[in-house]
Amino acid sequence: MENANGQYSKGELIKVVSVRLLIGITVLASMFFLPAGTFAYPEAWAYMSTLFIPMFFVFIYLIKNDPGLLARRMKMKEKETEQKLIITLSYIPFFIAFLLPGLDKRFEWSSVPAVVVLISDILVLLGYGTFFLVLKENSYASRIVEVEPGQTVITSGPYAKVRHPMYTVVLIMYILSPLALGSYWAIIPMILIIPAIVARILNEEKVLVRDLDGYKEYMHKTRYRLIPGIW
Repeated sequence: MENANGQYSKGELIKVVSVRLLIGITVLASMFFLPAGTFAYPEAWAYMSTLFIPMFFVFIYLIKNDPGLLARRMKMKEKETEQKLIITLSYIPFFIAFLLPGLDKRFEWSSVPAVVVLISDILVLLGYGTFFLVLKENSYASRIVEVEPGQTVITSGPYAKVRHPMYTVVLIMYILSPLALGSYWAIIPMILIIPAIVARILNEEKVLVRDLDGYKEYMHKTRYRLIPGIW
């Protein structure tokens, strides 16, 4: 699908994005409804709508306004050996955390109030909106850790507060997801994703210091990686 320079034509990009979106919906739905043993799982329907409806419109926006960024978000294969290991290990708590809510629904282990589910959905939606703002700020926000020719350090917007605002938003969305899905128990494996994110950030910064001009100076200017005033 990609040409010799690793780029997609617009038609190819639309096709790749559409296939990935359909696969994502199918996989996530399977992880929720199969363990639950029923489609009568309103928390899962609400959560998927919260994620995939805005995602659809963000894809349309990026196809029209920044197809290069969208193509970068389609990359999946990490180049750094450490990153490959980190991603592989993070799959374990990730899948457990998204399989547990369905089982929780089936066996009624948790009783999360509807208002908590609703607030969690709203916060996940706001998180995704913030994620989109980060993408608009940094056109080089690839899914994988890499530095491209001509890439510059982004110091504006959320990058003036923390060095990795995308991970900040993703972390918040991850932690809230079990509550949005009506499960207290799924919070436990979801918390185990935090060390993976920390390890990913630490290795990513080594790569950026090595390959991206000006990043070391940016680290001195913007002290915090993930949470202002803490780390």
